[in-house]
Amino acid sequence: MLPVISTIPVRQMASGDVLSLQVYKFIGANAGKKVYIQSNLHGAEIVGNAVIHQLIEFLWMLNNTDLIGEIWLLPVCNPMGTNQRSHNFSSGRYCVYEAKDWNRIFWDYEKDISKISNHGENQLLAFAKSQLDLDTEEIKKNFLSAIKQQFVKLSEQINSANGVPYTERFRYKLQSLSLDADYLIDIHSSTNQGLNYLYYFRDRQESAKYFLLDFGILLDEYDGDAFDEAFIKPWLALEECFLQLGRTVKFDVEAWTLELGKGMTMIPDSVTKGVKGVKNYLKQKGVLSKEFKLDDLPQKNNQMSFKTRSQVTKYYAPVGGMINSIIEVGKEVQAGEQLYQILSFNKQGKLPTTVDIFATVDGFVYDVSINQAVNEGEFVLSIV
Repeated sequence: MLPVISTIPVRQMASGDVLSLQVYKFIGANAGKKVYIQSNLHGAEIVGNAVIHQLIEFLWMLNNTDLIGEIWLLPVCNPMGTNQRSHNFSSGRYCVYEAKDWNRIFWDYEKDISKISNHGENQLLAFAKSQLDLDTEEIKKNFLSAIKQQFVKLSEQINSANGVPYTERFRYKLQSLSLDADYLIDIHSSTNQGLNYLYYFRDRQESAKYFLLDFGILLDEYDGDAFDEAFIKPWLALEECFLQLGRTVKFDVEAWTLELGKGMTMIPDSVTKGVKGVKNYLKQKGVLSKEFKLDDLPQKNNQMSFKTRSQVTKYYAPVGGMINSIIEVGKEVQAGEQLYQILSFNKQGKLPTTVDIFATVDGFVYDVSINQAVNEGEFVLSIV
């Protein structure tokens, strides 16, 4: 099955060169769900590109009858961030011109519709009331139409004579491709010494198991305007409104951020787990036909450990210095156990000292800084 390939200009540089996005659209013989998968939103987080490359090879070998619905794949979704360098190091986490995190810039419809109307009622709750007697699929269709109508207004600003900052143009391009997806997968890596896990949202933990990873973190607290959050928050908020009105509604809409390994590195194990997990997710969600068999399909769902973001405890260096020893990522710890030690070189005419840091909570070490030279107040590790 050959994809439809679309090349989309995203930015003209001062030199006249044009940066572009390239989307690979695999469309099945039968209508169904739309899956949107992107990678490399943060410049150093490249492993998702290898995952998408292998997914393209996998889908290319299928018959169009094997695919129910369509899958859109967008590797290297942020050429500005991907090309950013400081000597040998690829950073690209921030738009340095605007001082913004590339994954904290996205338009959130829920923020717009949750405003109080002239009649003193929450607009989202009013919408839910107007849909109470409809079936779930009809509500979903109507709500997506409302989202699209509001989204169109953004293009009016972008095309105005005075223009908008680049991050607003960029987010519009990505969200215009993904807004009507049913399932969205954003592939990242840790900036530090990372593991393979995923972020998920309320009431979606059963589907989380399809990715065959060892643990996931529930986003019960939002950083704000991240790609996955902006996509699914309106749907979660609408579900809450229906609950307030005495009706349980759950939309078949899901958003995931896969965290695979660490930045600037194509870790083979992370790539393999990413590909295997996505393929199994597609199969379990009915995007791959019942007749199509995956050779490595597990006999049962993976047993995952689930944590919540509100349980995360981050540790920051209390003094500047060099980290002499630090606990390994992936290790279980207990309160009172030593996490790391800092060699501190004071400028007070005294001998160097060591500062030992101990865990304040029990938990699991899932993120550890890759830089063992720290200034006071810099991130060292996280426990969940």
